[in-house]
Amino acid sequence: MDEPSVDSRPQKRVKLDDDQVPAVSQDGQDLAATQNGLDVVRMADTLTVDDSTKELQVGITAFVDPVRGVFKGVLKKRYTDFLVHEILPDGRVLHLQSMDADSSLVSPGSAQNEPNTGDANKDAVMTEATVINDETVQPSGGQGKGRAEERAEDDPEGNSKDVKSDVSDDDRAKLVEYFKEEAVVQLISLYESILRHPKMKTRDHPTVRADFTSDRNVRSQIHQDIRRIFHGKIDSSTDNEGVLVLTAVANNNRGRDGRQWSKPLDKGVRPGKLGWLDRGGEFVHFTLYKENKDTLEVISYMTKQIKTNNKTFQFAGTKDRRAVTVQRCSAYRVEAERLARLNRSLRYAAVGDFKYEQHGLGLGDLSGNEFVITLRDCSLAGSEDLAVADKILAAQTYLSESLRQLREKGLLNYYGLQRFGTFAQRTDVVGVKILQGDFKGACDAILDFSPVALQDSESLPPGVLVGQDDRARAEGINFWKTTGKVGGALDKIPRKFSAETALIRHLSKNKHDHLGALMSIQRNLRLMYVHAYQSYVWNLAVGKRWQLSGESVVEGDLVLIQEHKDKEVQKEAEEKVDADGEIIIQPGDDDRAYDPDDVFERARVLTADEAASGKYSIFDIVLPLPGYDVLYPANACGEWYKTFMASEDGGHLDPYDMRRKQRDFSLSGGYRKILARIGEDFDVQVQEYVDENTQFVETDMDRLKRKTSRADGASGTVKEGEGSGASDGQQPKLAAVLKFQLGSSQYATMALRELSKGGIRAYKPDFMGGR
Repeated sequence: MDEPSVDSRPQKRVKLDDDQVPAVSQDGQDLAATQNGLDVVRMADTLTVDDSTKELQVGITAFVDPVRGVFKGVLKKRYTDFLVHEILPDGRVLHLQSMDADSSLVSPGSAQNEPNTGDANKDAVMTEATVINDETVQPSGGQGKGRAEERAEDDPEGNSKDVKSDVSDDDRAKLVEYFKEEAVVQLISLYESILRHPKMKTRDHPTVRADFTSDRNVRSQIHQDIRRIFHGKIDSSTDNEGVLVLTAVANNNRGRDGRQWSKPLDKGVRPGKLGWLDRGGEFVHFTLYKENKDTLEVISYMTKQIKTNNKTFQFAGTKDRRAVTVQRCSAYRVEAERLARLNRSLRYAAVGDFKYEQHGLGLGDLSGNEFVITLRDCSLAGSEDLAVADKILAAQTYLSESLRQLREKGLLNYYGLQRFGTFAQRTDVVGVKILQGDFKGACDAILDFSPVALQDSESLPPGVLVGQDDRARAEGINFWKTTGKVGGALDKIPRKFSAETALIRHLSKNKHDHLGALMSIQRNLRLMYVHAYQSYVWNLAVGKRWQLSGESVVEGDLVLIQEHKDKEVQKEAEEKVDADGEIIIQPGDDDRAYDPDDVFERARVLTADEAASGKYSIFDIVLPLPGYDVLYPANACGEWYKTFMASEDGGHLDPYDMRRKQRDFSLSGGYRKILARIGEDFDVQVQEYVDENTQFVETDMDRLKRKTSRADGASGTVKEGEGSGASDGQQPKLAAVLKFQLGSSQYATMALRELSKGGIRAYKPDFMGGR
């Protein structure tokens, strides 16, 4: 990483008042009363509303354990205070190990291709020609043309009588592992025939047939080895009987279908390069490391650099902007070498740990995330007069106990504020207008801005912060609304505001086509609005459910069918017969034809006996996100869905009628656990510091740089907690480094809220520097 990028902000920022703690209801009062008075704020200017009030607006009201004291701290004072690492489906925590593309050419499933296995063995890879800047470059170390090949080319007629293969003993032994000795002899003879007569047609060379394994991974490795050992001069394919057919590639410029190599068989396949299937698949998976950037921001840059579109890339989930994050992504038919070369121009981001796979990544293809979070300026209520050592001990004890309770008692699984946007109109407000069919109102809400954002820095009200991007957005939208000029407006609006840009472009040409304008927005953003409405209703529902029943399992609650098949009472099937005397087989509640693309989970209602049996805990209970393909609880909580959604606040909607003419706006629904809990492994360390620039945790990039420095003989290292200690007479402060894991779609900010009882406040930077 070079110098940190600066997203300048006016020299004014919100002053953090540690005495301000969110005033939330904890005594079980009616949720509607808690919401009373906030409806006016719903449409108001969010620039003047603090996070605690915003939480109340989106239904974040209750705590699992409201009794404990408040712990205060500042979150994300520096973006390196918030580290996020994806947890892979196999349970491993993802770290960036290497930015080299070499490992992409080793066999699928080998240790060198695993994301967490460290540096790849460079001597074992790059055995084929590598294309750099559209030029074919042969690797060094005798890995290009074989000696026999060079001797054959010395003959001006293209023929040579005295040619022997240069297959090494190790490679011959490998071939014997794959085939019988007789087949290996024939294969080497075929290679020598090609070297003797390089201009001979393919059909004039002998054909070798050999028994072939049915293991797809092994077959892929065999294809790769044949191309490597015989320098791309022998083609391998499988006939209808599963037999491996080995033939000459005439003039070394034709593929197995006879087409010239000058027209690649697949995108990205060139002479001496492996086909996609031979590499392991058409998708290259890679690790994306980024600092202080949105996932889509980095993907958009990569898309432009390699001249493709956003559909090329896939990832399991977006990550926080003001953070250092590591996640797995995939790209369709893009060579690992091309991606690796982007590391030269990527700023505050990097890609690496490449591996070819047969399938791309999709949303949810991860087990969760590991968070390493540094809280600064920490204090525990009632410990103000203690000595520093005693403050550290008190904070350590409090946080350790809080983490233990997050594991044992859990936290209400609220959707965090990130789900609802940061502008004058929340995303769920846009979503409800879309679901109501008020497409003009939805467009107006997206293009809404606060008049405060147009004021200069000196005239802003006290305690109000307007970022440079927010100001530019407001200025661009206002310019378009007042002048109707598209070019000038788009010049002002930063590129990351793609929804606003899409609306302005479309409405400038078709000012009454508001549905078309919404459909011109990138699909994942369109879906975000209606999904935010689901999240809003769910947050309110979980608060209502907690108010009504707390941690008790009650009749009518919902559990996921697939998770609890072993607990269901097996009933004997009641045999019925039809008019012809044939037995009628009644399907079970969970009988469904298996479809790998069926993403819908199924739930069922608990009976009174099941609820009282003790077989189910509060961690098993789910609540639905509104949709046409879900069950609602068969109790008072289920009735609440109908009552609230039919109200003005709920948008006058019917929870059972969520289909719309537009497929993207039809909500099938889903289920979400009432409680979340952190993983078994968690840790906390409290220490004092003075220097605000102290970095307490090493990032993956810091570690790679340190490793490179050691390899180069440099002595510089990055130390955790560097810069701590008293200096210039400043009083030391306390910092706490928390490490814990959460499942996918669970919010660390909600875990911190439960842990601190609302005392942790996000830092409001006046500019986006401050690594």
